[in-house]
Amino acid sequence: MPDNITFMSIPVGIRTGGVYVEIDHTKALRGLPQMERKLLVLGQRLAVGKTPALTPSRILNAEDAAGQFGRGSMLHVMARALDAVKQRYGLIDVYAVALDDLPAGVAATGSITLTGTVTKPGTLAAWVGGERVRVGASIGDTNTVLATKLAAAITADPDLPVSAAAAAGKVTITAYHKGEASNDMEVSVAYYDEDALPEGITAACVNLAGGSGNPDVGAALATIAEDWYYSIACAYTDSANLAAIEADMDGRWGGMNMRTGHAFTARVGTHAALTTWGAARNSPHVTTWGLKGCPTWAPAMAAAFAGVCEFHGAIDPALPLRSVEVPGVLAPRLRDRFNRNERELLLRDGISSTTVDSGGKVYLERVITNYQKSPFGIDDESLLRLETKWTADYYRYAVRSRIALRFPRHKLADDGINIAPGQNLVTPSIIRAELIALHRELEQAGIVEDTDQFKRDLIVSRSAADVDRVNAVLPPNLVNQFVTFAAAVQYRL
Repeated sequence: MPDNITFMSIPVGIRTGGVYVEIDHTKALRGLPQMERKLLVLGQRLAVGKTPALTPSRILNAEDAAGQFGRGSMLHVMARALDAVKQRYGLIDVYAVALDDLPAGVAATGSITLTGTVTKPGTLAAWVGGERVRVGASIGDTNTVLATKLAAAITADPDLPVSAAAAAGKVTITAYHKGEASNDMEVSVAYYDEDALPEGITAACVNLAGGSGNPDVGAALATIAEDWYYSIACAYTDSANLAAIEADMDGRWGGMNMRTGHAFTARVGTHAALTTWGAARNSPHVTTWGLKGCPTWAPAMAAAFAGVCEFHGAIDPALPLRSVEVPGVLAPRLRDRFNRNERELLLRDGISSTTVDSGGKVYLERVITNYQKSPFGIDDESLLRLETKWTADYYRYAVRSRIALRFPRHKLADDGINIAPGQNLVTPSIIRAELIALHRELEQAGIVEDTDQFKRDLIVSRSAADVDRVNAVLPPNLVNQFVTFAAAVQYRL
């Protein structure tokens, strides 16, 4: 049978003859595609940083971040949290876009007020944002002397995002950055059981507060409009910035852009404060981790949270993010840990939950998005679970990759056309067969299930309005996560 093979670079009718062999790579790739996934960190820099604001740049590690954005900057602290995640798990490709402080902003402040005189030599430990600073206490040191020592030690610690000054026994701690993100940064003189004040000294601690005026993340998002970052660690949870992030992520999620992004945030507060805040959010593109009394600064919590989810999600988007350790984050003290009923209520208000083991390690319990209700105000769990969103998105990516790679330059015709073999021509039935084959591969990989149902409900047809277009309805049954086992023990005597 004569053929009419389609060549991409060899013309027909070569009169001089010869042997010509082209390389066609369109059938080379087999199996499921690998998504390129990058993590973006949004936070503030110090003026000494070498990388200008609103300039996307790769972060190799915390030392690199210190040089780019200033040691002790918000981005440096977040990079240190990500280093702990990478040390525990492995490679994460991290980028950052730095923001400058809002000129009209106000820096948060906190304090440690010491009283008394040291009667026995010892060590004074202070905790600021989950980092410990220690100074020696000598017999006869007054509260004024000890406060001066402590303020000097805090200011001298290059990794802390604060400075300190002492006067009359009071250490005033001021955030390097202006804005609300430093509010609730914990100030304490005890975390571990061994943290004891020197004899003769008492202390009263006040967490940082009074910060206002976060920078605008919209400017940072504009710099990455044409790039793709799958996960975003965001230091900000104020309404204006979250609205900007949600709008940007909505556009990326759509069928024309398809560069899905997901933002991870963290908040520290009481149970009532967290549930009230969570109930007011409703985005499938933001996930918030909420803890009470966590010593670690919230931006560092957000970075560690994003890093852990990104690492495991890249391996398998459908695998539950459950019982996964979050390294580098100090657990709330026992009195501040939420019980099961409290965590259940947090999850009903869009806040992801955490457990702590007997050794003080922090583990994810359930990771959910802020999405809770449909546009009509009806309870809707369709995009509540992060694993569901990421699985659906991977399915979309797999379909997009398969169609683009299998049929990069093809003619389109109706089913039943009588043509010679070897041509780059596709019909709806050929596309349908390819989609079914892809579904089988995804089923074997544990991404979807029930290929028979998919075949029954799959619709692939040529557009009646556009002769160059094929329309399809893809009905995959996404796999779910094994989260709950329930049984009744009906014993016999």
